[in-house]
Amino acid sequence: MDAGRNGATPTDERREETYGERAGGTAAVPGQRADDRPDGRAETEVERADRRWQELIQEIRVAQTGVQILLGFLLTVAFTPLFQGLEQTDKTIYIVTVVLGSLATGALIGPVPFHRIVSGRRIKPQAVVWASRLTFTGLILLLATLTSALFLILRVATHDPYVPWLVSGVLLWYLLCWFVLPLWVRIRYTSGD
Repeated sequence: MDAGRNGATPTDERREETYGERAGGTAAVPGQRADDRPDGRAETEVERADRRWQELIQEIRVAQTGVQILLGFLLTVAFTPLFQGLEQTDKTIYIVTVVLGSLATGALIGPVPFHRIVSGRRIKPQAVVWASRLTFTGLILLLATLTSALFLILRVATHDPYVPWLVSGVLLWYLLCWFVLPLWVRIRYTSGD
């Protein structure tokens, strides 16, 4: 068996070439070295799309679990004896909540069949963009579902006039944690280059 130069196998040579290409500065913009890019990453457009897809899938797993548990709980409520005694307003809020939860589930699961349908078409960068949009839409719908569910539960449990204020406070907390803080960090720590 010929081990190649310096005892390296053909596989090792391929690995060295790939690493060498990355270390040499293959960037998403042809002809641009990694040193010239603001983030300092040395990745091709395809590698970037792969990385972004993996990150997106990890994020979706967290949101999907939450929305599926919430929706499963909501779907069982209609079959409880207490549900039949609810006022029509509460039943309407419940229906809106279930529909929002279903829409959120669809949007958060959407990237999976989306990827499956477009897989192998060499359009991963575009697929990642559309999957990200579906995920963001799903998060907005999840926010609406959580707010609506909290409103319904507190309304039925307490019948107090302060429920809308409490729910508004929780909604502001969600907005702060999900959007305001990340946007502030993005603006604060992203250079203008």
